[in-house]
This record gives sequence, C-alpha cells and structure tokens, in this order.
Amino acid sequence: MTLVAGVDSSTQSCKVVVRDAESGALVREGRASHPDGTEVDPAAWEAALREAIDSAGGLGDVAAVAVGGQQHGMVCLDDAGQVVRPALLWNDTRSAGAATDLIAELGDGDDGAGRRAWADAVGLVPVASFTVTKLRWLAQHEPDNAARTAAVALPHDWLTWKLAGSPGLDALVTDRGDASGTGYWSPFTGDYRTDLLERALGHAPVLPRVLGPAERAGQVAAGALAADGGALLGPGSGDNAAAALGINAEPGDVVLSIGTSGVVSTVSTTPSADPSGTVAGFADATGNFLPLVVTLNAARVLDATARLLGVDHDELSRLALTAPAGSGGLVMVPYLEGERTPDRPHATGALHGLTLATSDPAHLARAAVEGLLCGLADGLEAIAALGNPVRRVLLVGGGARSEAVRRLAPAVLGVPVLVPPPGEYVADGAARQAAWTLAGGDTPPVWPTTSTETYEADAVPHVRERYAEVRDMTAARV
Repeated sequence: MTLVAGVDSSTQSCKVVVRDAESGALVREGRASHPDGTEVDPAAWEAALREAIDSAGGLGDVAAVAVGGQQHGMVCLDDAGQVVRPALLWNDTRSAGAATDLIAELGDGDDGAGRRAWADAVGLVPVASFTVTKLRWLAQHEPDNAARTAAVALPHDWLTWKLAGSPGLDALVTDRGDASGTGYWSPFTGDYRTDLLERALGHAPVLPRVLGPAERAGQVAAGALAADGGALLGPGSGDNAAAALGINAEPGDVVLSIGTSGVVSTVSTTPSADPSGTVAGFADATGNFLPLVVTLNAARVLDATARLLGVDHDELSRLALTAPAGSGGLVMVPYLEGERTPDRPHATGALHGLTLATSDPAHLARAAVEGLLCGLADGLEAIAALGNPVRRVLLVGGGARSEAVRRLAPAVLGVPVLVPPPGEYVADGAARQAAWTLAGGDTPPVWPTTSTETYEADAVPHVRERYAEVRDMTAARV
C-alpha cells in the first residue's frame, strides 16, 4: 500500500489525514488546535502541524504530502527567512480602510471605475480579507516592518516551505488556487500583478513561484516537522480549492461550506470578474476556476445563538424546527464579526421583528438558522447571475451537522441539497493532490465517492424577501 498525507491548516486547528494513494481509504489521522484571534504567530501553525503529524503516526511511511491552508493570511519574511510580525488572518478587518483606498486609487477617485479595474486585473475587488489590503495596512501603520519584508507568503506556502526545511526565499512555492486570493495574481493571465503589489506595500518582495496543479514542490526534509524526510511535496492549495478537490466537485457543482466562514463556490471552466465585489474570481486546484462568495459569519452564528439560549447544538436544532418558516417575522442579520460579503467590516448583528409572539427560544433559534442560510443564498444567487450553471448543491462543513441547517437549507435556497457524510474535506483534497503529484498525469486519481443524503423542501421565498428588507435596513445604519 502506498500512503499519502493531506494537511488542513485552518483557522481553528490543524488536521492531518493519511490515506491509501490508490483507493483513498483512510488509514489514520491526527489533529491539534490553533490559537484564537485574527493575528497569529506562524510558529503556532508549525507547532500544531508537528503535533498533528505526530498524532497521525508521523510521515515516515508516507510517499507524498500536500498542505491545504486558510487563505489570505499575510506571512511576511525578512532576508533571513524569519517572520517579521504575526500574520494577519483572513478574518482580520483592520485593513478595511486600506481596501477602500486601493479601490479609489486604481479608479483615479472613481469608486465604480476602481472596482471594475480591480476585477478586470485580478478577478476580485479588495476587501479587508485579501492579502493586498493587509500589505497596504502594514505599509501605512508599521512602515519599519514593511521595509523589512523581503518575501510575502500565504499560510499554506509557509508550511510547505517549512516541511521542505526552509531552503531559502527563492524556494517558496504556491499554487493557482491560493495565489488567486491575494489580490496581486491574475487568474486571467496566470501571472503576478507586481504593480498592484508595489502599490500596496511600496516595493516588490519575493513571491512564491506558482506551481501547476500536480507539479512537485520538492521533498520533506529530514527532521522538518516529521521524524523522517523524503516524501514528495505537492503544491498544496487554499482551503476552498482543496475542499472542492476533496469532495470531487465538478463543473456545475456548487459547494456550500459552513465552517468558521461561510463559502459558496462553484467549479467553472472560465474565469470570472465581478465589479460589485460580491463574487471573487478565484482559481481552483485542478486548472479550472472557483468563483466564490465568502461570509465571515457562519457556524459561529449557531455557536453564539446556542450560547445565548443556554442550549447545546442538538437542542438549538430541535427548537428551530418547532418554529414556523420565517420565524413569525423575526429576522436575524448575523453580522456578529462585521461582514465580508456584503462588505460591511464594521457592522454588527441585528434582530428585527421581536414581538410578544416571537419572544421565545424557538423563534430565535429559527431566525439564526434562516439568517445564516439567507446570507449563503445571496451568494448562490450572485454566482448563478454570472452565468455559472447550478447542477447540484453540496452542503459541507461543521454547520452541516445541524439537522435544522440540513432541513431548512433547501427551503431557503430553493433547490435540493446533497449532504455528504461529515469529513475533513480540505485535508482529503490535499491528500488527493499528493496522490496526483505522486502518480503524475493530467487529472487527479479517481477515489470512490461517498454516499450522500438528499434533502428537499418547498421553497419559501418570503423568508429571503423579509431577510433582504432587514439586511438593507441594517445597511442604512452602518
């Protein structure tokens, strides 16, 4: 049996899966926690990866490994390869003003022209999540650290480099999927836009070389986070692209992932440019494209509501399913950490429609689930509006474990929803890429697909209509 390993270095934790390269069968796995916060020393990711590898039985018998990681995180390195400052993560919103400035500058003061220029250049419009805005924030607020920055990497790039033994800045590598979330790489041309990078940071540092979908990134160095070296390194990818690979998403498939963030993405054969900024025109891990919409508030909306009501998730789900569709007019706009889509980094959550009849746990629980799903439904609608066909919808992530989410999703989205068994799809996608890197060829290995459950329900358009009224009312107050 030939073994491969996949890593998911996410916001909250690091997971490692070891699978059979031919069948995809799970052999063993391990995990370790990451610290909370929107600013993290990358050394914490290194320590967690080491712990997760050890928990998974090491990599000594593994032939290839690849890393999937949270996107957009800003890892700045100096000339010696040392981390300049803690990494700003995707959910850090301090660079919201920098995003506004970058849009205005590229449009010569015209916001609309700036949005179109950014979308045409790199397939996205800057918001606080993207790396390019964090680099502008760094240049403005920490000019000494900006000047020390000799190279910029993403979390998965940095961990791949550490697995290779930190061989020098010129050895940094990335892939199309993760590079497309920086704001300075073009999915249209496949090249970096160093002019946009210089506009943000003030100079052009070393950037990771962008590898092809199954191009080898080197080898695991002996003693580098694992007892034994020698395993081939795949290029890795961002978490969304890795998850799409792990779930075997094909053109026309829409993946709704409810994790720390909410993600609506679809595999497309053509790149996308949306000047509104709602849809980010990313690339995927196979050579296709992955237009997606991301919200900051997803599974933690369920966490927060359960905590507010003093119940566990099973009880939250039960309560939600006892309330009527539309929660009797009670609407939750769940912008608990600001929001990325729509771009409202300083917004807060809101409840509207509270009456004597809706002042009970069941209505609040239902409003939370429906509010979460309405945000994702807006994303699905935006992706479809760009001409992307919706063949089927796959619901994954920790939030998909909620029975209320599974049963209410088709009613809110207006389409049937397929739910695969719970899994570590980012790590699985990285493992599948590792197997592809090992085998070579133009397409990834075919691993047996897992069984899915199908959920269907009559559409309830009044839920989204009422949500939109309150969402827009809330926007007027931000």
